[in-house]
Amino acid sequence: MSAAFLILPLLAQAATAQPEEAPAAAPVLAPLPGETNRIPPESGLDTLVEPPADPVDPEILEGRTRPGYVSDLPDAVVQDNPGAVRAPPPEAFPADQIPIPDRWRLIQNLGLVVEDPLDPYNQNTYKGDRPICIPSEEEQERRRILRETAEARGEEPPYGSTKCRTPKFLGLEGHDWFFIANFISDTVFEPRTFPIPVGVQTTQDPDRLDVFGQDFSYVFSQTFIAGFALLKGATAYKPPDVEYRLTLAYNVNHVDVPERRVLHVEPSKPTHRTDHFLGVQEAFFDYHIRNVSDRYDFDSFRIGIQPMQADFRGFLFNDNQLGIRFFGNRDNNRFQYNLGAFWRLEKDTNSGLNSVVQRPRDDLVFLANVYRQDFLIPALTSQFTVVYNRNREGNGVEIDDNGFPVRPALLGSLRGRDYDVVYLGYNADGRIGRINMTASAYWALGEDRNSFFTDRPADISAQFGAVELSYDRDWARFRLSGAWASGDGDPFDDTEKGFDAIFENPVFAGADTSYWIRQTIPFAGGGRAISVNGRNGILNSLRSSKEQGQSNFNNPGLILAGIGADFDISPEVRVSANANHLWFENTTVLETLRVEGSIPKDIGFDLSASAIWRPKATQNIVGRLSAATLVSGDGFRDLYDNLDGDRAYYSVLANMTLSY
Repeated sequence: MSAAFLILPLLAQAATAQPEEAPAAAPVLAPLPGETNRIPPESGLDTLVEPPADPVDPEILEGRTRPGYVSDLPDAVVQDNPGAVRAPPPEAFPADQIPIPDRWRLIQNLGLVVEDPLDPYNQNTYKGDRPICIPSEEEQERRRILRETAEARGEEPPYGSTKCRTPKFLGLEGHDWFFIANFISDTVFEPRTFPIPVGVQTTQDPDRLDVFGQDFSYVFSQTFIAGFALLKGATAYKPPDVEYRLTLAYNVNHVDVPERRVLHVEPSKPTHRTDHFLGVQEAFFDYHIRNVSDRYDFDSFRIGIQPMQADFRGFLFNDNQLGIRFFGNRDNNRFQYNLGAFWRLEKDTNSGLNSVVQRPRDDLVFLANVYRQDFLIPALTSQFTVVYNRNREGNGVEIDDNGFPVRPALLGSLRGRDYDVVYLGYNADGRIGRINMTASAYWALGEDRNSFFTDRPADISAQFGAVELSYDRDWARFRLSGAWASGDGDPFDDTEKGFDAIFENPVFAGADTSYWIRQTIPFAGGGRAISVNGRNGILNSLRSSKEQGQSNFNNPGLILAGIGADFDISPEVRVSANANHLWFENTTVLETLRVEGSIPKDIGFDLSASAIWRPKATQNIVGRLSAATLVSGDGFRDLYDNLDGDRAYYSVLANMTLSY
């Protein structure tokens, strides 16, 4: 069909259609408050009807603004600051950091802290919180002018800037040199009882013929320690680059005993003694060789009199000695190492401090150890140690300050001794689950050039092991301790099997609150000026002294089993208790020296308790009071039978430490 036939009917329909009616006018609505009533344009009216103006309330509910309401803008802020300098553009500042000269004194410049040299708690330049700072001559002159100007105007003088220079002696260059001063007062009062042998020539009481006399004595010891350190480097973030350190200790001690020839070899000397000594405990130079990682893993060396501890608890070698040491770490401090060589200094007899006015001993210690965290199991740090002790004091005789021979010891043939000993050790410190653990194991191998029993060379093969387990429960820690040191079962063969250390100072099984660790028990009847054990030591080594004597591998050994607990009553008060049972590992050496057929192994029970008080909850003031008793066993009573039949011995330790 053609398209015309479709279009024509539509055109015809449109021609006949009627026009539409005009729409009705839209009604005018009443305006809302604040609105204008606009007339719709369809009405043909072009006028506006303005309602009465009402105030606009921006809030229709408390805390809510009416939608669509826009308040007027505040007046423009106009700054009138003649002479102002435009701030530098942002690109003028470094994008990574902005240096602030001498940031340590920033809070003092703001007036927040005023330094007091005598304040040991807040920021203090003399305890290393801030670098030392000496104003330059120009800065001092500028401050003088500012001060005089302010005083002339009646104003408060300004503090001044911190533009400083450091003194250039000892190579002090730069702005990050720190000075640290430490002062410690250590006061000890110690009444105690222990078996005191009666002198051969005379006694305090001529009417007695006993082997052992009265057993009560007391010690008063006052030590003042002054330490000074000068170091370079921001030590909060990295090891110091350079460190100079000097520590002096001055000791005054008074001892009173009931018998003669205990404090001095001469019977005419009284039974009390007051002595004093100044020792050099630290004097070293420490140099930071390099950093080897972004986490400040490093290599350093230290030369001079310095502290060194061969293991975690101080079983083998824990002393301040003259030497050189290379040390450092790797792998974000998870691996650490030490390489050291030490030339042992002579000790003062009565104070135990280092004596630098005497020639050092012919006794060398070479040490190497490595630490690895999370080794064997996670949370456990393992340490492997090799120590070589070379002693060549066999041709000399050393008499202590009280007149007693200490080298060689007055045992056996009384001949001098040379020896070489290598200690192979493994030590661990950490935790297994919730159990804290510290363990040590050593094997001593070497040669004694002259055994005092046979006057022949003898091999050395001795062992030592110790472990301490503890469990923390809220404010309490419970401990189990065990130690074993091999004893010599045949002193006349060619092998010495009694374990001895170089210089022990263990923190173990109650430490120096324990009677056996704290007190020195003289070995009477088998040797003069010989002790079964040493002060602040656990080994039964039969030495003349720990400080001046030689190691002795002909000894009875030790077995120790103990329990203990620490209770943190408050941040200021801790109470501890400890109980140890001790035995000789082998009594053959004792029987030979005492010419006895049989001596039991049981030493007895060592019971102790202590309380530590820190009134400021810091280490600046620490008071300690402890008491210990040894309830003697069959072996101890056999060695120290006495007229009064004493079976229990005690010691009390009152100690006050003040630190700055």
